[in-house]
Amino acid sequence: MRYRCVIFDCDGTLVDTLEDIAAAMNTALAEYNFPPVAIENYREMVGWGVYRLAALALPEKERTEQNIKTLGNRAALLMEKQEKSRPYPGIPELLAELKAKKFVVGVVSNKPDAALRRMTSSLFSPFVFDAVCGLGPDMAPKPDPSAVWELLADINRVPGETVFMGDSEIDIETARNAGCYPLGVSWGFRSRSVLEKAGAARIIDTPQEIWEIIGRK
Repeated sequence: MRYRCVIFDCDGTLVDTLEDIAAAMNTALAEYNFPPVAIENYREMVGWGVYRLAALALPEKERTEQNIKTLGNRAALLMEKQEKSRPYPGIPELLAELKAKKFVVGVVSNKPDAALRRMTSSLFSPFVFDAVCGLGPDMAPKPDPSAVWELLADINRVPGETVFMGDSEIDIETARNAGCYPLGVSWGFRSRSVLEKAGAARIIDTPQEIWEIIGRK
């Protein structure tokens, strides 16, 4: 198979956002008089979208529909602030090389769409991404494959020629559901064993290892 398209997850794959995500949610929790969550605990909590994150961050007895919605909406706004988020080492260079070699490059994330677009435009070179898709109000979150299929249709590519690269079981499940090559990365928020259990075809330890899969032609 000749791969010509790479879709990335954002948080934990392109960008180390853990501190900013934790700060946003903990600020929202404090504003509504709920206790904070330790930063390291967020590693296992992120990835499903802001409302699932809000539910997990709340004390169990406070997980009402209204609390989850209110906290999630506030955290989504706070996540547009990017004080400590930075691309992982080697990611900007990989993106530049992919574009130079005419690969089509996209991002699909459960991060709120406005926050995702702000992040990708501020941390990466203009035009490096052919399409960016964050979570909107009428969109099913990953691991539902709908966002991947919609993005691929927009950039005139098909799943069989696409590598989906991510750091969590959610990303691997998304790739498999969409019919893309499920590539895990070890530098993100989840452990290698989580990615293996989810069915990653391969797990790479550095961004440059992707060339062993997609080739440099």
